Amino acid sequence: MEYTELDVGITCIDAAYGSHGMACFYLMEENGECAVLETGTSHSAPRLLQLLHHRGIAAEQVRYIIPTHVHLDHAGGAGTLMAALPAAQLLVHPRGARHMADPNRLVAAAKEVYGADLFHTLYGDVAPIDAARIRPMDDGERVSLAGRPLEFRHTRGHAEHHFCVWDAASRGWFSGDMFGVSYPWCRFPEGDFVLPSTTPSQFDPEAYLASLALLASYPVQRVYLTHHGELPYSAEKSQSLARQVEAYCEIASDDSLDVAALQQRLTDYSLELLSRFDSSADEALLRNRLAVDMQLNAQGLQVWRQRRANA
Repeated sequence: MEYTELDVGITCIDAAYGSHGMACFYLMEENGECAVLETGTSHSAPRLLQLLHHRGIAAEQVRYIIPTHVHLDHAGGAGTLMAALPAAQLLVHPRGARHMADPNRLVAAAKEVYGADLFHTLYGDVAPIDAARIRPMDDGERVSLAGRPLEFRHTRGHAEHHFCVWDAASRGWFSGDMFGVSYPWCRFPEGDFVLPSTTPSQFDPEAYLASLALLASYPVQRVYLTHHGELPYSAEKSQSLARQVEAYCEIASDDSLDVAALQQRLTDYSLELLSRFDSSADEALLRNRLAVDMQLNAQGLQVWRQRRANA
Protein backbone atom coordinates (compact mmCIF):
# COMPACT_ATOMS: atom_id res chain seq x y z
CA MET A 1 0.00 0.00 0.00
CA GLU A 2 1.23 3.53 -0.74
CA TYR A 3 -0.49 5.06 2.31
CA THR A 4 -1.07 3.91 5.86
CA GLU A 5 -3.42 6.03 7.93
CA LEU A 6 -2.21 6.19 11.52
CA ASP A 7 -3.98 7.90 14.40
CA VAL A 8 -3.82 11.52 15.63
CA GLY A 9 -4.08 12.91 12.10
CA ILE A 10 -0.90 11.30 10.75
CA THR A 11 -0.56 9.36 7.49
CA CYS A 12 2.54 7.39 6.53
CA ILE A 13 3.35 7.53 2.79
CA ASP A 14 5.76 5.10 1.16
CA ALA A 15 8.44 7.22 -0.54
CA ALA A 16 8.94 5.06 -3.65
CA TYR A 17 12.64 4.93 -2.79
CA GLY A 18 14.34 1.72 -3.85
CA SER A 19 11.79 -0.94 -2.92
CA HIS A 20 8.50 -0.72 -1.03
CA GLY A 21 9.11 -0.45 2.70
CA MET A 22 12.53 1.17 2.32
CA ALA A 23 11.67 4.79 3.15
CA CYS A 24 8.60 6.84 3.96
CA PHE A 25 7.42 10.32 4.86
CA TYR A 26 4.42 11.67 6.75
CA LEU A 27 1.44 13.98 6.30
CA MET A 28 0.11 15.59 9.47
CA GLU A 29 -3.37 17.17 9.39
CA GLU A 30 -4.70 19.47 12.11
CA ASN A 31 -7.82 21.66 11.87
CA GLY A 32 -7.42 22.49 8.20
CA GLU A 33 -3.65 22.91 8.22
CA CYS A 34 -1.02 20.37 7.17
CA ALA A 35 2.65 19.65 7.62
CA VAL A 36 4.83 17.21 5.68
CA LEU A 37 7.57 15.55 7.71
CA GLU A 38 10.42 14.28 5.55
CA THR A 39 10.01 14.53 1.77
CA GLY A 40 11.43 11.44 0.16
CA THR A 41 12.77 12.24 -3.31
CA SER A 42 11.25 14.04 -6.28
CA HIS A 43 9.79 10.64 -7.23
CA SER A 44 7.87 10.69 -3.93
CA ALA A 45 6.10 14.01 -4.54
CA PRO A 46 3.26 12.67 -6.77
CA ARG A 47 2.18 10.34 -3.97
CA LEU A 48 1.69 13.23 -1.57
CA LEU A 49 -0.06 15.38 -4.15
CA GLN A 50 -2.37 12.51 -5.03
CA LEU A 51 -3.23 12.02 -1.36
CA LEU A 52 -3.96 15.73 -0.91
CA HIS A 53 -6.26 15.67 -3.95
CA HIS A 54 -8.01 12.52 -2.73
CA ARG A 55 -8.71 14.16 0.65
CA GLY A 56 -9.79 17.48 -0.81
CA ILE A 57 -6.85 19.33 0.75
CA ALA A 58 -5.82 22.45 -1.15
CA ALA A 59 -2.13 23.06 -1.78
CA GLU A 60 -2.38 26.29 0.22
CA GLN A 61 -3.33 24.35 3.35
CA VAL A 62 0.17 22.86 3.63
CA ARG A 63 2.06 25.20 5.96
CA TYR A 64 5.31 23.36 6.61
CA ILE A 65 7.72 21.01 4.84
CA ILE A 66 10.10 19.51 7.42
CA PRO A 67 13.06 17.28 6.48
CA THR A 68 14.89 16.01 9.55
CA HIS A 69 18.21 16.41 7.73
CA VAL A 70 19.42 17.02 4.20
CA HIS A 71 20.45 13.52 3.14
CA LEU A 72 18.66 13.10 -0.16
CA ASP A 73 16.39 10.20 0.85
CA HIS A 74 14.98 12.59 3.48
CA ALA A 75 15.15 15.97 1.73
CA GLY A 76 15.71 15.31 -1.97
CA GLY A 77 12.07 15.99 -2.81
CA ALA A 78 11.84 19.24 -0.85
CA GLY A 79 12.31 21.53 -3.85
CA THR A 80 9.68 19.69 -5.89
CA LEU A 81 7.18 19.87 -3.04
CA MET A 82 7.87 23.52 -2.28
CA ALA A 83 7.20 24.39 -5.92
CA ALA A 84 3.86 22.56 -5.78
CA LEU A 85 2.85 23.93 -2.37
CA PRO A 86 3.15 27.73 -2.65
CA ALA A 87 2.15 28.59 0.94
CA ALA A 88 4.58 26.18 2.59
CA GLN A 89 7.66 27.15 4.55
CA LEU A 90 10.66 24.82 4.71
CA LEU A 91 11.81 24.16 8.29
CA VAL A 92 15.33 22.77 8.37
CA HIS A 93 18.39 22.50 10.61
CA PRO A 94 20.56 25.64 10.39
CA ARG A 95 23.48 23.59 9.06
CA GLY A 96 21.32 22.27 6.23
CA ALA A 97 19.60 25.46 5.12
CA ARG A 98 22.20 26.53 2.55
CA HIS A 99 22.13 23.10 0.92
CA MET A 100 18.39 23.40 0.37
CA ALA A 101 18.84 26.80 -1.30
CA ASP A 102 21.70 25.46 -3.42
CA PRO A 103 21.76 21.63 -3.55
CA ASN A 104 24.62 21.40 -6.06
CA ARG A 105 27.15 20.11 -3.51
CA LEU A 106 24.70 17.46 -2.25
CA VAL A 107 23.97 16.35 -5.80
CA ALA A 108 27.63 16.24 -6.80
CA ALA A 109 28.59 14.20 -3.74
CA ALA A 110 25.77 11.71 -4.34
CA LYS A 111 26.66 11.34 -8.02
CA GLU A 112 30.22 10.50 -7.03
CA VAL A 113 28.87 7.62 -4.96
CA TYR A 114 26.10 6.35 -7.24
CA GLY A 115 27.01 7.56 -10.74
CA ALA A 116 24.73 9.81 -12.78
CA ASP A 117 22.38 7.10 -14.04
CA LEU A 118 21.68 5.45 -10.68
CA PHE A 119 21.46 8.87 -9.03
CA HIS A 120 18.67 9.86 -11.43
CA THR A 121 16.89 6.55 -10.82
CA LEU A 122 17.03 7.01 -7.06
CA TYR A 123 16.57 10.75 -6.67
CA GLY A 124 15.39 12.36 -9.91
CA ASP A 125 15.70 16.15 -9.93
CA VAL A 126 16.84 17.96 -6.79
CA ALA A 127 15.43 21.47 -7.14
CA PRO A 128 16.71 24.54 -5.26
CA ILE A 129 14.42 26.44 -2.90
CA ASP A 130 14.05 30.20 -2.58
CA ALA A 131 16.02 31.17 0.52
CA ALA A 132 13.18 33.47 1.57
CA ARG A 133 10.98 30.39 2.09
CA ILE A 134 13.54 28.56 4.25
CA ARG A 135 13.41 28.90 8.04
CA PRO A 136 16.35 27.48 10.03
CA MET A 137 15.13 25.98 13.31
CA ASP A 138 17.14 26.44 16.49
CA ASP A 139 17.37 23.75 19.13
CA GLY A 140 14.23 23.83 21.28
CA GLU A 141 12.33 26.11 18.90
CA ARG A 142 8.62 25.44 18.30
CA VAL A 143 6.01 26.11 15.65
CA SER A 144 2.25 25.73 15.81
CA LEU A 145 0.19 23.75 13.30
CA ALA A 146 -3.33 25.08 13.90
CA GLY A 147 -2.55 25.10 17.63
CA ARG A 148 -0.68 21.78 17.60
CA PRO A 149 2.86 22.39 18.86
CA LEU A 150 5.86 20.87 17.12
CA GLU A 151 9.20 21.10 18.91
CA PHE A 152 12.58 20.82 17.22
CA ARG A 153 15.56 19.28 18.99
CA HIS A 154 19.01 19.13 17.46
CA THR A 155 20.21 15.54 17.55
CA ARG A 156 23.80 14.95 16.48
CA GLY A 157 25.33 11.54 16.00
CA HIS A 158 24.07 10.49 12.58
CA ALA A 159 24.65 13.89 10.95
CA GLU A 160 25.58 17.36 12.15
CA HIS A 161 22.53 18.81 10.35
CA HIS A 162 19.96 16.53 12.00
CA PHE A 163 17.02 17.38 14.22
CA CYS A 164 14.10 15.35 15.53
CA VAL A 165 10.58 16.72 15.81
CA TRP A 166 8.51 16.19 18.96
CA ASP A 167 4.74 15.98 18.51
CA ALA A 168 3.10 16.18 21.93
CA ALA A 169 -0.31 15.27 20.50
CA SER A 170 0.88 11.77 19.55
CA ARG A 171 3.65 11.62 22.16
CA GLY A 172 5.84 10.72 19.22
CA TRP A 173 9.20 11.62 17.74
CA PHE A 174 9.73 12.07 14.02
CA SER A 175 13.20 10.67 14.34
CA GLY A 176 14.74 10.75 10.87
CA ASP A 177 17.70 8.37 11.21
CA MET A 178 18.37 9.10 14.89
CA PHE A 179 16.38 6.15 16.26
CA GLY A 180 17.86 3.81 13.70
CA VAL A 181 16.05 1.79 11.05
CA SER A 182 13.48 -0.97 11.36
CA TYR A 183 12.11 -2.20 8.06
CA PRO A 184 8.91 -4.27 7.80
CA TRP A 185 11.01 -7.44 7.76
CA CYS A 186 12.55 -6.37 11.11
CA ARG A 187 9.20 -6.66 12.91
CA PHE A 188 8.69 -10.03 14.63
CA PRO A 189 6.03 -11.46 16.95
CA GLU A 190 8.73 -11.49 19.64
CA GLY A 191 9.53 -7.81 19.14
CA ASP A 192 11.01 -5.22 16.79
CA PHE A 193 14.63 -5.25 15.70
CA VAL A 194 16.14 -1.78 15.29
CA LEU A 195 19.66 -1.17 14.01
CA PRO A 196 21.64 2.07 14.11
CA SER A 197 22.50 4.13 11.05
CA THR A 198 26.19 5.10 11.07
CA THR A 199 26.39 6.13 7.43
CA PRO A 200 29.13 8.48 6.15
CA SER A 201 30.39 10.92 6.95
CA GLN A 202 29.50 12.51 10.30
CA PHE A 203 28.91 9.55 12.62
CA ASP A 204 29.77 10.52 16.20
CA PRO A 205 29.13 7.78 18.77
CA GLU A 206 29.16 10.00 21.86
CA ALA A 207 26.72 12.43 20.25
CA TYR A 208 24.59 9.50 19.08
CA LEU A 209 24.25 8.17 22.62
CA ALA A 210 23.47 11.65 23.95
CA SER A 211 20.74 12.07 21.34
CA LEU A 212 19.17 8.74 22.29
CA ALA A 213 19.13 9.93 25.90
CA LEU A 214 17.49 13.19 24.85
CA LEU A 215 14.71 11.36 23.00
CA ALA A 216 14.18 9.14 26.06
CA SER A 217 13.82 12.18 28.35
CA TYR A 218 10.44 13.03 26.81
CA PRO A 219 7.19 11.12 27.60
CA VAL A 220 7.55 9.23 24.33
CA GLN A 221 5.22 6.43 23.30
CA ARG A 222 6.05 6.04 19.61
CA VAL A 223 8.66 6.88 17.02
CA TYR A 224 7.94 7.75 13.40
CA LEU A 225 10.88 6.27 11.52
CA THR A 226 11.80 7.27 8.00
CA HIS A 227 13.09 3.72 7.50
CA HIS A 228 10.31 2.63 8.00
CA GLY A 229 6.98 3.57 9.60
CA GLU A 230 5.57 3.94 13.09
CA LEU A 231 7.39 2.04 15.83
CA PRO A 232 6.22 1.64 19.43
CA TYR A 233 8.87 3.18 21.66
CA SER A 234 10.45 1.32 24.54
CA ALA A 235 13.46 1.87 26.75
CA GLU A 236 14.66 -1.59 25.69
CA LYS A 237 14.84 -0.53 22.03
CA SER A 238 16.76 2.62 22.93
CA GLN A 239 19.17 0.61 25.08
CA SER A 240 19.62 -1.93 22.27
CA LEU A 241 20.55 0.85 19.87
CA ALA A 242 23.04 2.22 22.40
CA ARG A 243 24.62 -1.21 22.90
CA GLN A 244 24.91 -1.67 19.13
CA VAL A 245 26.61 1.71 18.71
CA GLU A 246 29.12 0.75 21.39
CA ALA A 247 29.66 -2.68 19.79
CA TYR A 248 30.13 -1.10 16.36
CA CYS A 249 32.87 1.12 17.75
CA GLU A 250 34.56 -1.81 19.46
CA ILE A 251 34.52 -3.78 16.20
CA ALA A 252 35.86 -0.78 14.27
CA SER A 253 38.68 -0.30 16.80
CA ASP A 254 40.42 -3.27 15.13
CA ASP A 255 42.51 -1.30 12.63
CA SER A 256 43.41 -4.47 10.74
CA LEU A 257 39.87 -4.62 9.33
CA ASP A 258 39.40 -2.94 5.97
CA VAL A 259 35.93 -1.73 5.00
CA ALA A 260 34.93 -5.07 3.47
CA ALA A 261 36.03 -7.01 6.55
CA LEU A 262 34.36 -4.44 8.79
CA GLN A 263 31.12 -4.88 6.85
CA GLN A 264 31.39 -8.64 7.31
CA ARG A 265 31.90 -8.32 11.07
CA LEU A 266 28.96 -5.92 11.40
CA THR A 267 26.77 -8.28 9.40
CA ASP A 268 27.70 -11.27 11.56
CA TYR A 269 26.99 -9.25 14.69
CA SER A 270 23.59 -8.12 13.39
CA LEU A 271 22.67 -11.65 12.34
CA GLU A 272 23.36 -12.86 15.86
CA LEU A 273 21.00 -10.20 17.22
CA LEU A 274 18.34 -11.07 14.64
CA SER A 275 18.51 -14.73 15.60
CA ARG A 276 17.16 -13.81 19.03
CA PHE A 277 13.94 -12.71 17.34
CA ASP A 278 13.68 -15.57 14.82
CA SER A 279 16.16 -18.43 14.98
CA SER A 280 14.60 -20.10 11.94
CA ALA A 281 15.14 -17.20 9.52
CA ASP A 282 17.05 -17.89 6.31
CA GLU A 283 20.59 -16.55 6.84
CA ALA A 284 21.30 -15.92 3.16
CA LEU A 285 18.10 -13.89 2.84
CA LEU A 286 18.95 -11.83 5.92
CA ARG A 287 22.48 -11.18 4.67
CA ASN A 288 21.04 -9.89 1.43
CA ARG A 289 18.56 -7.67 3.27
CA LEU A 290 21.27 -6.26 5.53
CA ALA A 291 23.83 -5.71 2.77
CA VAL A 292 23.15 -2.05 1.89
CA ASP A 293 22.87 -0.83 5.49
CA MET A 294 25.93 -2.78 6.60
CA GLN A 295 27.95 -1.42 3.69
CA LEU A 296 26.97 2.16 4.53
CA ASN A 297 27.47 1.63 8.26
CA ALA A 298 30.95 0.19 7.66
CA GLN A 299 31.86 3.17 5.48
CA GLY A 300 30.66 5.55 8.18
CA LEU A 301 32.71 3.77 10.81
CA GLN A 302 35.75 3.88 8.57
CA VAL A 303 35.42 7.67 8.24
CA TRP A 304 34.94 7.94 12.01
CA ARG A 305 38.08 5.96 12.87
CA GLN A 306 40.15 7.86 10.30
CA ARG A 307 38.95 11.13 11.80
CA ARG A 308 39.79 9.85 15.29
CA ALA A 309 43.26 8.74 14.18
CA ASN A 310 43.97 12.17 12.72
CA ALA A 311 42.70 14.07 15.78
